Amino acid sequence: MSSPCARVRRVGLFGGTHGNELSGVLLVRHWQQDGAEIQRPGVEVKPFLTNPRAVERCTRYIDRDLNRVFDPESLGRPVVEDIPYEVRRAQEINHIFGPKGSDDAYDLIFDLHNTTSNMGGTIILENSRDDFTIQMVHYIKNALAPEPCPVLLIEHPSLKYATTRSVAKHPVGKYQI
Repeated sequence: MSSPCARVRRVGLFGGTHGNELSGVLLVRHWQQDGAEIQRPGVEVKPFLTNPRAVERCTRYIDRDLNRVFDPESLGRPVVEDIPYEVRRAQEINHIFGPKGSDDAYDLIFDLHNTTSNMGGTIILENSRDDFTIQMVHYIKNALAPEPCPVLLIEHPSLKYATTRSVAKHPVGKYQI
C-alpha cells in the first residue's frame, strides 16, 4: 500500500499509445506546444506521444500492442535489429519514465485513450489498495460533478500489468468516447 502523504513531483501525460485513438494525441500535441494549462509549481508535467509511428499511420500499432509489452521479458530484451518496434519503444519509455517498479519511476502517468464503446469519461485503475489514486479519483469525481465519471477497476491478485501506465508508481488510464 502506498503512502497517502507521498508528494507527486513528476507526472506523465500519455497520448497515442494506440495510434488510431486521436483525442490523447491531439491533447499531447497541444500541451507540447503550449503547456501553460498543465504546469503547476513544484510538479514536472511531461506530455508524451507514446507511439509516434502508429500515430503517423493512424493504426492501433505497428508490430505489437504497445499497451501489452511492458512486461519484464519485453523490457529486458536485448536490442537487436529485428526487435519489434513497440518492444523497443516500451524500453525507451521505461528508460524515460521508469524504470518500472523503482523509486525513480514517475509518480503518476495518465494514459489517454478513446473507445467506441459507450463509456463516456471513464477512469481505469489497476489497484484498489493505492491510497493516492483512490483519493485522486475521489477528487476528480467531485470536481466533475454533476457529470458522471465512472471508475473501472481491473485489479487481479496475481496479474502483473504490462500497460504503458504501469511504469509509474500510480498508473491511471482515462477513456473518452
